Amino acid sequence: MADTHPSSPAFWPSIQHEARRIAESDPVFGPALSAAILDHSDLGSAVAQQIGVRLGSGDGARARFASVAREAYAATPELVEAAGRDLGAIAARDPAVTALLPPLLNYKGYIALQAHRVAHWLWTNERFDLALLLQAESSASLQVSIHPSARIGTSVFLDHATGIVIGAFAAIGDDVTILQNVTIGRLDALPGRAPRIGRGVLLSSGTTVLGDVEVGDFAKVGAGAVVTSDVPAGCTAIGTPARLTNCPEQPIPAGA
Repeated sequence: MADTHPSSPAFWPSIQHEARRIAESDPVFGPALSAAILDHSDLGSAVAQQIGVRLGSGDGARARFASVAREAYAATPELVEAAGRDLGAIAARDPAVTALLPPLLNYKGYIALQAHRVAHWLWTNERFDLALLLQAESSASLQVSIHPSARIGTSVFLDHATGIVIGAFAAIGDDVTILQNVTIGRLDALPGRAPRIGRGVLLSSGTTVLGDVEVGDFAKVGAGAVVTSDVPAGCTAIGTPARLTNCPEQPIPAGA
C-alpha cells in the first residue's frame, strides 16, 4: 500500500493559514494561536511547544519538556516527519476532522504519541530516567501510557486516547488505529515476548492484546476482545477469549 499522507512540510503552510484566519476573526483565541502556531517556523517547533504545554505542570517544566523535544527533532528530523504523517492519518481517518489545526491543538492522543516518540528517542540514547519521566507525565496528564522502549510506526491514530496502555518492547506498525481503553502488554518479563501489531490494524475500544502474539497486517480486533494468540492478516478477532471471523480466502501478501 502506498503512503498517501503528505509530509510535514506540506502541512505547515496550511496550518499557518488556518491559524491566521482564526486569529483575525477571533480576538479571544488569537493570542493563543500566536504562541501555539504563528510564532513558530515549522511543525516540529509547534509540536515541541504543545508537548511542553500539555505535559508540563508549571512554566519551568513546560520549557524543559519543549526543549527536550526540540533537541530530539534537531537530532532526528525523521521525528518531525512522523509527526506530520500522524497528523495526516487523523485527517484521513477521522470524519469529524475538516482541518489540520484542531487535531494539532486539541487531540491529546496526537500529542501523547509525539511525546512517546521523543521518549523513545531518549530511551535509544540511554537517557532512561528522562524517557520514563515523559511517560509518567503523559500518563498523568493525557491518560496515555506508552513505555519508551515500545516501537511505533508512522501514520498512527490514537482515537479518543483515554486509558491507552502500551507496554515495554511492544511493536506497532504503520497506519494503525487504536481507540480508547486499549491495553497492549506482555505476560512475562522477557523482551521478545511482547505483542507485535501489524500494518493497518484496527484495535477497537476496550481491546486487550497480551503476550507473545502477532496481530497481522490489516486485521481488526473488535471492542472488548481479549487476544492471547495470533490473529492472521486480514482477519477479525472478536470476543473473550478472542475468536477469528471474516478471514480472507487468500492470505494477504506481506507489505500489501
